[in-house]
Amino acid sequence: MTFEQEWAELRAAAAKRTAMQTNSIPADGGVGGGGGADLVVNRDDLGAIGNDAYDLLGRLAKEGDIARASTFEAATALTNGNFVSGSAVLKVHDLWQTHLKTLLDACARISNHLDYSKAQHAKDEAKIEGELTRISVLTEYMN
Repeated sequence: MTFEQEWAELRAAAAKRTAMQTNSIPADGGVGGGGGADLVVNRDDLGAIGNDAYDLLGRLAKEGDIARASTFEAATALTNGNFVSGSAVLKVHDLWQTHLKTLLDACARISNHLDYSKAQHAKDEAKIEGELTRISVLTEYMN
């Protein structure tokens, strides 16, 4: 199996796992839902990803910065000792800091977005439920 085939299969499987499903009216014309929330988003895997992103953010913030000071000191010492490699070590230091900040920002965005999405779905459910309640009250008066 080629990489492209395997990647396509993995993407398709992920899409099936994360597809949003809502309750609907049964095909026989009966009343759907059966109580409880009608707009349901089951994305436990997304919650797990959010938790992993948050954990990675914490670990990366701590462990990704361990060598910063010693790398900078080494670059300074090499430069002061007239070694050409001092500027290269400083460049590695600066690139690492840039990439670390980018990765930290990405982890924070993933974690925050998933928290926001969960809260937004709850607000949407409450709004829809409130609107449908008003319609059902009107329907009762019309009967």
